[in-house]
Amino acid sequence: MFSTRRRRVFLLDYSCFLPEPDQKCSLEVSEYLVRRSRHFSHRSMEFMRDILLKSGLGNETYAPPFFFLPGLSPSLYSASLETEGSVLSAAKAVLAKTRISAARVDVLVVVTGSACPVPSLSSFLVHRLGLSPSVRTFNLSSMGCGAGAISLDLAARLLSSTRCIRYSGEDRSMLVSNCIFRAGAAVALLTNDSSTRRSAKLELLRSLRTHAGADDAAYSAAYQAEDESGNVGISLKKELVHVASEGLCDHIRALAPWVLPWLELLRCAYWETSLQERYVPDMTTAFEHLCIHTGGKAVINAVARVMRLADRDTEPARMCLHRFGNTSSSLVFYELAYFEAKGRIRMGDRVWMLGFGSGFKACSLVWRSLKDSSMDDDNPWKGCIHRYPVES
Repeated sequence: MFSTRRRRVFLLDYSCFLPEPDQKCSLEVSEYLVRRSRHFSHRSMEFMRDILLKSGLGNETYAPPFFFLPGLSPSLYSASLETEGSVLSAAKAVLAKTRISAARVDVLVVVTGSACPVPSLSSFLVHRLGLSPSVRTFNLSSMGCGAGAISLDLAARLLSSTRCIRYSGEDRSMLVSNCIFRAGAAVALLTNDSSTRRSAKLELLRSLRTHAGADDAAYSAAYQAEDESGNVGISLKKELVHVASEGLCDHIRALAPWVLPWLELLRCAYWETSLQERYVPDMTTAFEHLCIHTGGKAVINAVARVMRLADRDTEPARMCLHRFGNTSSSLVFYELAYFEAKGRIRMGDRVWMLGFGSGFKACSLVWRSLKDSSMDDDNPWKGCIHRYPVES
């Protein structure tokens, strides 16, 4: 349910991590490295090749450093090195942009899709950034792709009162994650200090979290397990798209009364009362910009079908998938950066961030823009935005 906020919360700024150019992983390079590893049978390699060709990913996505090493075998060290480097880089960038001293940070929330290093990433950032001994830290791991939006919701509530697994077996449901997940990270700086309103980019108006984990199908749709040979992987089952569609419908119905204009609410009430059918409202009547979780091509298509979205509405999601792949919890910020690089956001515009992931859980963040958008020097789309949108 919604929280009653006693203090206004603003997003001062954010930063998306852009990996080094030598980490670019085209479809051809990805196929070559998979074959070179000799971890997979010919049948599995052909299956992954088909997935890559249909995935919606382009030739400029980034893979973690270990992916280019002989053997294609991730280690705890390589996972920690990848995650720490990306998060630390983005954190330093956002502090530099806002000219905020690390010692002034009161709350630190760190999320990862599945990585669980010891000490935690929150402890790592406290150590490397020199945060205050009184900082309140929260480390959320294994929360899946919806964790980015959830972390902002958690941080906002407190102010008011990457993925390390690479599967090497033959189970096709686990091979899919090898194809679509790529390197990426984002850091956002929030505050409840109203004096910073003029320098802030966005104001958080509402947030909503829903969880469908009580349902067996929803709970097991994305599941980490061992296959028959003991190889650990994340199984993305065929039911995932259906589960995501059903969970999204329930989430939207819970969010709708708080954000939709009266005319659309009346249409929704009439449809369900007179026709006795579930009606999915037109969310484009409530928002100018949609940052939809880009879990994969099939997921984007399912969201577009459920919400009856036009191509322009799903353009940022598809372009983020094409350019960066599925970067898990940081995806919504790469989409926000896309809008800013295109100069589409105007002062007063409403922005909807929608993240969802394993569990099955969904989180909505409703923002209002406090200024016209512009492309920052560290925007990950800088230097390539003129090429987008492309046919994906």
